[in-house]
Amino acid sequence: QVQLVESGGGSVQAGGSLRLSCAASSFTAAIKCMGWFRQAPGQEREGVAALYTAASSTYYAASVRGRFTISKDNAKNTLELQMNSLEPADTGTYYCAAAPSPDSWCDLQRFYPYWGQGTQVTVSS
Repeated sequence: QVQLVESGGGSVQAGGSLRLSCAASSFTAAIKCMGWFRQAPGQEREGVAALYTAASSTYYAASVRGRFTISKDNAKNTLELQMNSLEPADTGTYYCAAAPSPDSWCDLQRFYPYWGQGTQVTVSS
């Protein structure tokens, strides 16, 4: 069982930056995919970024590509999301998720069985 806890959310003005962290209780060898998802009020949850941990390859939603960076801090055993040039449309609850993967890549469409409780990000104009 993998337990995930997000931190780093907050309120910023448009154009600002935030960095989210996700601490995992354990990263087993089977967990190859780590991802960030978000959900705005009244909207469905959407994928933001994914990381294939075995090769550090990344995948981004078109709406955040070039502004957000997903990475893994092996020393801290955390998953990070650096968010720059934030826009009001980025407002929402951000969730960290983890999944095993039999593939040599990750995406945001596969089933992620492990989820954190979420952290709120609010971007004002």
